[in-house]
Amino acid sequence: MNKIIVIGGGPAGMLAAVSASKKNNEVILLEKNDRLGKKLFITGKGRCNITNSADKDVIMKNIMTNPKFMFSALDVFDNHDICRLLEEHGCRVKEERGGRIFPVSDHSSDVIKALIRMLDEKKAQVRLNCEVKSVTKKEDGFEIGLKDKKVLECDAVIITTGGISYPATGSTGDGYLFSEKLGHTVKECTPSLVPLETEQLWCRDLQGLSLKNTGLKMYSGGKLIYEDFGEMLFTHFGISGPMVLSASSYYHKRKADDCLVILDLKPALSDEELDDRLLREISENHEKHFINILPSLLPAKMVPVIASLSGIDPHKKCGDIIKEERRNLVRILKNLEIDIRGTRGFDEAIITKGGISVKEVSPKNMMSKLVPGVFFAGEILDLDALTGGFNLQIAWSTGYLAGTGVCEYLEEIKGES
Repeated sequence: MNKIIVIGGGPAGMLAAVSASKKNNEVILLEKNDRLGKKLFITGKGRCNITNSADKDVIMKNIMTNPKFMFSALDVFDNHDICRLLEEHGCRVKEERGGRIFPVSDHSSDVIKALIRMLDEKKAQVRLNCEVKSVTKKEDGFEIGLKDKKVLECDAVIITTGGISYPATGSTGDGYLFSEKLGHTVKECTPSLVPLETEQLWCRDLQGLSLKNTGLKMYSGGKLIYEDFGEMLFTHFGISGPMVLSASSYYHKRKADDCLVILDLKPALSDEELDDRLLREISENHEKHFINILPSLLPAKMVPVIASLSGIDPHKKCGDIIKEERRNLVRILKNLEIDIRGTRGFDEAIITKGGISVKEVSPKNMMSKLVPGVFFAGEILDLDALTGGFNLQIAWSTGYLAGTGVCEYLEEIKGES
């Protein structure tokens, strides 16, 4: 009987263990935490954005790094396959805005329970509180060194230890160390899908304010690199929210020091239409102070900030506002500039950008090109995508393919022996 060890009990690891569990295989899934799917449990704010209903071409466009590497994996196991598999094991799914797929219950725990049912059904062994410290290639297989000094032997190993984002969930980069010792290259790791820090101190004054239906553009060196429409959030250090998290992927891609975000607070109105509206507000409130007409245009928390940025005396009567002041206010509302200083760290990053070089891994089966019998899947690879369920789909697809790949590899070498 072939013995396969899967290191890491996240989404990629669990699905790899499921797909590797064939008749002649003994599969052991090692997880350093006291339960499986610890990071999966908190994804999507605890709801778990399982995948996206988009077709393959759209999924590929949402993969930021090495998208071509994913062709085979998505062909073998796609978004429809993971939805079908979860529903067959008791987790019904639903589709929401932007093609995002969630469990009907809105509980990520139901996704994890379904995966555990799959593992039980396939009779895969799960060992919790089992931390791996080393992976060593031997003449006839591998030795897996554990933290408690014990050593496990196996014929093949699948490394699915994730990246280094949210380290409190156990993603501490262990797999990078195993892989480097096996001769693999680890591409520079940086936090991605992460909030952005800003130069402007007034962002702190807006802490907690969430904006919906807002336009966002990101420029690097004067060139537009990202554009979106939707939700964002002001924080004590800068900005966050769905649009901003996706924008952070483009920020890393450029690595520019002169990165600028421009917000359109009134995207439904053109400059001329907004100017006309301001003229009406001014004419209808001729004797009111300027500060008192802003609540009809902005959330209350934003009023003092925009008033200050406009340069108009808050207590100036509307009737005294001149054309240049009004036009400047229009410019600010349509083009609110925010200078980006950098990103937050790995503690707040949804994913890790960087990882095992995909040039050293076969896209057809996820096996190492350097060390036969070693397979990779999930976030440990140099693959990352935008928000919307695309990163989890990378995990599902590569995990499943690694599992089937290891079965084919063991059948092949057994046939040769």
